[in-house]
Amino acid sequence: MNDSQLLRYSRHILLDEIGIEGQQKLLAAHALVIGAGGLGSPAAMYLASAGIGKLTLVDNDTVDLTNLQRQIAHTTARVGQPKATSARATLEQINPEIEIVALIERADDARLLELVGAADVVLDCTDNFATRHAVNRACVARNKPLVSGAVIRFDGQVSVFDPRGGDQPCYSCLFPQDQQFEDVACSSMGVFAPLVGVVGAMQAAEALKLVMGIGQSLAGRLLLLDGLHMEWSSIAIGRNAACPVCAAPQAAPKTQMT
Repeated sequence: MNDSQLLRYSRHILLDEIGIEGQQKLLAAHALVIGAGGLGSPAAMYLASAGIGKLTLVDNDTVDLTNLQRQIAHTTARVGQPKATSARATLEQINPEIEIVALIERADDARLLELVGAADVVLDCTDNFATRHAVNRACVARNKPLVSGAVIRFDGQVSVFDPRGGDQPCYSCLFPQDQQFEDVACSSMGVFAPLVGVVGAMQAAEALKLVMGIGQSLAGRLLLLDGLHMEWSSIAIGRNAACPVCAAPQAAPKTQMT
């Protein structure tokens, strides 16, 4: 690290659990953030400020006036612009030293396999079950840790699904992909703005810990937040031995990034 980086990340370096070695791991890492909205905004902003070396944002939506109540990476002046490029502009102002890639697309299964395979950690910041399951399948196939978050109304949840452990559950173990779950949209149900910041920041924290290999992740646990009463609860998640995703042989090879 150069002198400017030592100064920028000094408050991380002061932490015994991180130090220079941990910060160098962050600078060498590649995080993939799927979704640049309510959760993706704070998650990506904290990843950028913390010094993740490469950050790829994937989102095919554009900024709408109704987004600005909670999607803090965007501004009024950027209404109508792609969310991915709007978020990139914000991140570049926070930390111009990292590489930020903005992809304006809805990635299909094949594309997700490619994107996930190139990343060290994946953050699912989307708002529908179909995409969450697609991202989960790609993470299992590529053996990459997945940090998942969700918020609706006054309720939030966050967890980590890490296939590298061998006996850890995947997202489909918790929400089986062959069962019908109703997607609840913010446009019809509403969402308390600060909660996406809380959950998105926690996703960033878990991703940073995974990259540095410090602490204990949320793998095997689901944290639930009742924002109306500000109460947290934790639920243990077990692996489903019959899960069609993580218990079945994967068509794509499992790869490790070096």
